[in-house]
Amino acid sequence: MSFGERLLTAVGEHGPLCVGVDPHPGLLAEWGLTDDADGCERFAMSCVAAFAGHVAVVKPQSAFFERHGSAGIAVLERVLAALVGTSTLSLLDVKRGDIGSTMDGYADAYLGVGAPLAADAVTLAPYLGLGALAPAIRTAEDAGRGVFVLARTSNPEGAEVQLADFAGRSVAQTVVDGVAALNAGVAPLGHVGVVVGATIEHGLDLGALNGPVLAPGLGAQGAQAHDVAGLFAGVDGIVLPAAARSVLRHGPDPLALRAAAVALRDELVAAGE
Repeated sequence: MSFGERLLTAVGEHGPLCVGVDPHPGLLAEWGLTDDADGCERFAMSCVAAFAGHVAVVKPQSAFFERHGSAGIAVLERVLAALVGTSTLSLLDVKRGDIGSTMDGYADAYLGVGAPLAADAVTLAPYLGLGALAPAIRTAEDAGRGVFVLARTSNPEGAEVQLADFAGRSVAQTVVDGVAALNAGVAPLGHVGVVVGATIEHGLDLGALNGPVLAPGLGAQGAQAHDVAGLFAGVDGIVLPAAARSVLRHGPDPLALRAAAVALRDELVAAGE
């Protein structure tokens, strides 16, 4: 199955929610865990136990594993492997973007068949040009995986680049239009998505996307379920609102984590009806 098909299946079964797995130092402390690779693993595996088979997508933040060096990256490998075979997809937030053989290397690391850090999808940064991401996009398609390309992020610093004018369009809209061209004619859904923050009036035309939108900012960052429904009403594809802290603060009990995620998922479903 293509990534688009698998994502539609996951959302159809579990609803449109992506939950972050962010072993942030502050959260580790709140959970009574040590700020090292062992604490990171206990945190992340509790999240897997809570969310796998109950939400559509989980999104490990690579940086919080990488900060523990090789031991942390080994934990990330085990977390991704633990999600394989469940009905929940993994979206690894790595924001990689480069050119030529370096981009090939990233594709081999995360997206190829048998990749050591294989995830169902990854985030990519397009600011060396969308075309430079071709090795990752092609490798993902060949392996039945997906990518999410940064388009309009909610951080204030992003506006000076993403809203800059390029041939009469914003850079962000140019990225969206390029992704839409890659997904054109693909059924039931393209494997290339975009990242658009849920806490901003993005002003983008997403009507031809034919792909998924990752919309971070739900919960602790301020976006609510009804906000998401309004901001992304015209999307041609699937919207995946993403939440992390608002769910993770209910840990370390996996049942409490699951209950928080399910409640948020149900809010999103109700807001979209």
